[in-house]
Amino acid sequence: MAHFELERISVHGHDVCFRRGGSGPVLLLIHGMAGSSRSWKGVMPKLAERYSVIAPDLIGHGNSATPTGDYSLGAHASGLRDLLALLGIDRATIVGQSFGGGVAMQLTYQHPECCERLVLVDSGGLGREVSWILRLASVPGAEYVMPVLFPRTVWETGNAVARFFHQRGIRSERAAEIWRAYGSLTETGNRSAFVKTMRSVIDPGGQSVSAMDRLYLAAGVPTLIVWGEQDEIIPVSHAYAAHEAIPGSQLVVMDGVGHFPHSEQPDRFVDVLTDFMENTEPSHLTSEEIRSLLCGRDGHGGATKWMPDPASMTDAAS
Repeated sequence: MAHFELERISVHGHDVCFRRGGSGPVLLLIHGMAGSSRSWKGVMPKLAERYSVIAPDLIGHGNSATPTGDYSLGAHASGLRDLLALLGIDRATIVGQSFGGGVAMQLTYQHPECCERLVLVDSGGLGREVSWILRLASVPGAEYVMPVLFPRTVWETGNAVARFFHQRGIRSERAAEIWRAYGSLTETGNRSAFVKTMRSVIDPGGQSVSAMDRLYLAAGVPTLIVWGEQDEIIPVSHAYAAHEAIPGSQLVVMDGVGHFPHSEQPDRFVDVLTDFMENTEPSHLTSEEIRSLLCGRDGHGGATKWMPDPASMTDAAS
């Protein structure tokens, strides 16, 4: 990441770290839960040859601040809008992986004026199913067990083992991403933020938030869905469901890839994203167009007026 040094900016009094490089149309790269901007290191150099790339550490992740407060999708989305504003960026193509996909959809929904295109990479928020490990981490009391499960000494020992195999040409990018997430959870602040973030979107039964009822609003935004065919964290069936729900969306399922397409096959991922960027026009949704989409979904041109239930009126009269 030599060409993408970590920068720092204050957003609402909290330090937000980010990496940036390149010039041209803006790509905002949003990492997943317990991840950081480093997860995009394999694709940033090539993307920066054509685009201006911004990869933040979400609040509570990476090197950004870990304040006590709101870690919901809406809070992260608003924070990213404000980060873009502070950086002098009006509009961007929003790329989100895993939890970052949920943030990307929320940002597009809340602030469509900021979003030129939407790219969902093995995204959360598209169905109930999710890995049992994440469901387990959302149960009450999990935060008291995590210091035992994520001791820093284990992470440091694991790093030494990983370096040993890496020096001998043995490396799995999928495993490396999972190990980096493990490492972030050895820090007390990140661990607390992780639990709050987790519980905002997952309960013991699975994902507790869904964008499926609002995906029709993305009809006016060019949308690409990229998924690893071997994803064991969020099933590929969610990709097909989202593709069907978003009119005009493009779907690419990558064979032999798990939950981290951008890390596992970075060159292929860059090719897919670049092709999408070069063959679509950026969205410029207006408030009138958004209103039209909302009205079209409801099947009428205005708000529904509440009317009392005739049966209850009869009961009241008697």
